[in-house]
Amino acid sequence: MKSVIVIVAYKPKPGKADALNGLVKTHVSRLRKEGLVTHREPILLKAADGTVIEMFEWLSQEAIQQAHRNEEVHKMWAEFAEVCDYIPLSELPETKGLFAEFSPLNHTT
Repeated sequence: MKSVIVIVAYKPKPGKADALNGLVKTHVSRLRKEGLVTHREPILLKAADGTVIEMFEWLSQEAIQQAHRNEEVHKMWAEFAEVCDYIPLSELPETKGLFAEFSPLNHTT
């Protein structure tokens, strides 16, 4: 099985930035509990407009498909739907340059 690294952008709904930040910090650990992602730590970033960018690693394409049938994952996705909208990375002004620069949301040290 070949793992898959994904990058996703979550734009917080008005007044929901803190809730989104808290939720995204538990996202991968919750997926890990379901056996769907690797032990690679996620990278969490923030765009100038408050959009949160997350990079994480699924175990495989099959794990992604399993997530779509997993009740706990569906509950978590409903929580995300309450606090944010998913947007294409290309909508972020930071992605227009040769180097896309963001602020860190998590710290590795």
